[in-house]
Amino acid sequence: MWKAKPHEISVEKLVAKLKFLTRRVWSIDMDSRLLKIKQLIIGWVNYFRIGNFKEQCKKIDANIRFRLRMCIWKQWKKIKKRFNSLMRLGVSRRLAWMCANSRKGYARCASSFLKTAITNKLLKKRGLVSLLDQYQLKHI
Repeated sequence: MWKAKPHEISVEKLVAKLKFLTRRVWSIDMDSRLLKIKQLIIGWVNYFRIGNFKEQCKKIDANIRFRLRMCIWKQWKKIKKRFNSLMRLGVSRRLAWMCANSRKGYARCASSFLKTAITNKLLKKRGLVSLLDQYQLKHI
C-alpha cells in the first residue's frame, strides 16, 4: 500500500536547519535556542502531518539531544562550572570531578557521561520539544 512521506530533500533541509540551530559556536542562551528549535519542529510537523516519517523522527530526535548536550558542555567551559553543574544534576562527587577534568572532546563527553547526567526527561522539562511526540500528536 502506498503511503505519503516527506521527500528526502525536505528531511535533509530540516536536519540542516536543526544543525544550524544547535551549533556550538553560536553563543545564545539555551532558552532562546530551545524556542527556535520548538518553532521549527512544530511548523515542520504541521506542514508534513499527512506523511509517515516515524523512524526518521527517532533518529533526528536523538541527534538533536546529542547536539544540545554538546552545546551545554561547551557553555559550562571551566572545570569548576562543569563540576558544580554535574553535582547539581546528581552525579557523585568523584565521578563529577573525573568528568569535569576530562580531556575528551565535546562529542565524546556528550555521548558518554552527559547522556546519564542530562537525561531526555530533563531536556524535555527544560523546554525541548520532541519531533516524535509532535508527529504522534499531529499525524492524520
